[in-house]
Amino acid sequence: MGPGVVVTGLTLGALAVVGLLAAAANGAETRAVAGRTKPAAPAGASPSTPAAASPSPSPVALPSSAAEGTVRRVVYSVGARQVWLVDPRKDPQVQAAFPVEVGTVSPTPGNYTVYSRAASANGADGRQIEHVVRFAQQGGVVFGFSAAVDGAAPAAVDPKAKTGGIRESRTDGQTLWDFAPTGTRVTVVA
Repeated sequence: MGPGVVVTGLTLGALAVVGLLAAAANGAETRAVAGRTKPAAPAGASPSTPAAASPSPSPVALPSSAAEGTVRRVVYSVGARQVWLVDPRKDPQVQAAFPVEVGTVSPTPGNYTVYSRAASANGADGRQIEHVVRFAQQGGVVFGFSAAVDGAAPAAVDPKAKTGGIRESRTDGQTLWDFAPTGTRVTVVA
């Protein structure tokens, strides 16, 4: 065999491998996007059930009060227990949407800024958490997004305790962590 045949064979083999890897990556991205658009768990769902295990009807729409604006931001709806990652420079502007589990108290609606992040910490429920993104402090309560390392929803805490953790799935936690560095706006709506 001549050198031209060997080079051609190696080139075709390399192109086949690249094609397979591209197809696999595309499938993984599609699954990740589908996983990020699941709505909040229905009322009455067990608090020990991970958010990712909830049924998957259509995702909750971005509230019209938070749809306008030119600033890249995280939108959190207290009532809908939903988060949207919004970048008005992109089409579609909603980059991801996902349900969250909430603490015992909620932040006052308004605009905040991510002021602190931590790769890992301990949650108020004693679970190890990751991708902690803090954006507000009110009445001695710190509000922030995080994901449980074990993937579980928040465990029950003393109802008299004031906790402001907003817990998402690990996949959604990574997505929010990547989207919201320190200085990112967080818009809280009712």
